[in-house]
Amino acid sequence: QVQLVESGGGLVQAGSSLRLSCAASGGTFTNYCMGWFRQAPGLEREFVAAINWNGGITRNADSMKGRFTISRDNTKNMVYLQMNSLKPDDTAVYYCAAGWGRTSLLRVTGDGYSYWGQGTQVTVSS
Repeated sequence: QVQLVESGGGLVQAGSSLRLSCAASGGTFTNYCMGWFRQAPGLEREFVAAINWNGGITRNADSMKGRFTISRDNTKNMVYLQMNSLKPDDTAVYYCAAGWGRTSLLRVTGDGYSYWGQGTQVTVSS
């Protein structure tokens, strides 16, 4: 059983940056690819970014490419989401997720992930 705890959310102005962190415990971290998703009020959960087990392969949602960067530190069992040039439309609860396997085919839908954190709120004011 993997536990995931996100942190780093908050209220920021448009154009600002935030770095979200996700701490993983309870499993062998390198056996999992990791992903970030978000959900805004009234909208469906949306894929943000994913990273494979060793950090060598990443994938971003097209709408966030160039602004958001996912990374991981396997020595600390941590995954990060660096968010730059934030926009009001980025306002959402951001979730960290873990999916089993050392695959190079990164999953972009929620059903590819078995474990989820509780989420961290990001609010971007205009």
